[in-house]
Amino acid sequence: MHTSHPLARGRSLGLTLALVSAIAFGGSGTAAKPLIEAGLSPLHVVWLRVTGAAVVLLPLAYKHRAAVLQRPGLLLGFGLLAVAGVQACYFAAISRIPVGVALLIEYLGPPLLIAYVKFVQRRPITRGAAIGAAVAVAGLACVVEVWNGLSFDALGVLFALGAACCQVGYFVLADAGSRGERPVDPIAVSAYGLLVGAVLLTAFTRPWDADWGLLGHRVTLAGHSVPALLPAAWMVLVATVLAYLTGVIAVQHLSPPVAGVVANLEAVVATVLAWILLGEHLGAPQLAGGLLVLAGAFAAQISKPAPEDARPAAAAAPTPSPADAVPLAGATALSVRTGRGGGSED
Repeated sequence: MHTSHPLARGRSLGLTLALVSAIAFGGSGTAAKPLIEAGLSPLHVVWLRVTGAAVVLLPLAYKHRAAVLQRPGLLLGFGLLAVAGVQACYFAAISRIPVGVALLIEYLGPPLLIAYVKFVQRRPITRGAAIGAAVAVAGLACVVEVWNGLSFDALGVLFALGAACCQVGYFVLADAGSRGERPVDPIAVSAYGLLVGAVLLTAFTRPWDADWGLLGHRVTLAGHSVPALLPAAWMVLVATVLAYLTGVIAVQHLSPPVAGVVANLEAVVATVLAWILLGEHLGAPQLAGGLLVLAGAFAAQISKPAPEDARPAAAAAPTPSPADAVPLAGATALSVRTGRGGGSED
């Protein structure tokens, strides 16, 4: 009984941080689109976002510099997939299709993640996480109105699907860093992931070719003229720094599948903000899909593991941990098994 209280607190903290991360991430497209419409290319906006965040986190990267020698492959992978890949694909997508639609397609990532955990890592998943993922897919089908055929730009949809695949790397890598003999602090994963992403994006986006003077002009947001630096600052500080730090830490207190399904709320936040601030109105099917996404996230949060779900986890460990009784999908309670809060992947 006594050991359940820290686990419950850890899970509550994880859910809170996951929600904060989802809300913070959800504003990225809304902040970026005015900059894209003002003349910056999607890739240059991604470079601005990632590089700005990397600069902000430089002091934390220096403080955790030992992580470079501990898990260099982890940090490189996180920078390549979870930062450069997912951001580049997503920003390319929103330049061609509405922000809400791009994010809702991107959030096919959680169902793909659950398939990865179940069939590649061969870990058990809770029924709630699986049901939540299925409900989220149904919501996505409503958003794109599959019964009418694909009515959005095909290349934009392809970019959004690429972001979904990269997003799997975000959650898997955000889980693996706390496991093994050399766990990595999640703050180091975020800081160095953004640094690696900034270096990679610099090599491919050629930021010196962009007209950065546009940041000194004004852009239109919610029908009002605002300084371009305002959405740029929000994109860097809130939608990147805050979003990555809280998101990576959240995964260690939950599990990749549960955190992934809860993160579907980002799509709903983005859709609402795009509607209010960008005038991207969605119809009834899209709104119904958003509600299904919410339902999927809720199902993951309240999930309780079925006996057959818990049995493989118990068999895998000689001494079962109280964490196995917590409704986590596809991963052990990392803070109990390692004696710390974990959070990233190899």
